Amino acid sequence: MLHAPSLAIGATISSITIIAVIFAINGSFNDQELLIESAPKVEQMGPAKITMDTFVSNGSSILGNPNAPITLVEFGDYQCHYCNVFFESIEEDIIKNYVETGKVKIIFKDYNIIGPDSVKASLGAHCAKEQGLFWEYHDILYSNWTGENNGWASGTNLANFAQEIDLNMNKWSECMIQQKHSQTILNSNDDAKTLGLTGTPAFFIINSEGKVTKLVGAQPFEVFKTTFDNILEN
Repeated sequence: MLHAPSLAIGATISSITIIAVIFAINGSFNDQELLIESAPKVEQMGPAKITMDTFVSNGSSILGNPNAPITLVEFGDYQCHYCNVFFESIEEDIIKNYVETGKVKIIFKDYNIIGPDSVKASLGAHCAKEQGLFWEYHDILYSNWTGENNGWASGTNLANFAQEIDLNMNKWSECMIQQKHSQTILNSNDDAKTLGLTGTPAFFIINSEGKVTKLVGAQPFEVFKTTFDNILEN
């Protein structure tokens, strides 16, 4: 995972279009108040009424072993405070103890509820996915989080992040200019609404038989651990 601060990047981006395009999408999603449960909330949803495609489609590349028995799907917003709390304080333990050991795979899906910069950040991540660097871009976004709607996810910074992780800037810029993944992001937001989500982060933990457990908010690692272990033991 990337944790080094990188807002003060010295590199110069030569093409003005790299920055200009990032401001093309706005108003696609309504800003909403962030709703986070203050206490751990675990909901057993029973046999999944939706298919695995509902979770995999319109999301990130898979982090971990594609054949892992547990799938962890996160719906997040790159500007969301508690999404950043999850990234900084919880996700690394999940990756170390469950992803790297082949027990859990992770899929990230967009639910853009904070503001227009959230959508721009999502576009940047999906364009990085084209070059096999979704998770590197995901990590550098959260590593540079400084608040909600305060400009840290500006077009200039998004381009700087792309350059810092060594993306091919011509390809990434063209992807941003064409807004190639805007429909994917809209579809992911629709998925979140279909699932009744009202805030981020929200998680769906799916076992190999399709049984789904829902976790709301940046729960402590112990909550994820208990849920994973119960699935693995049964």
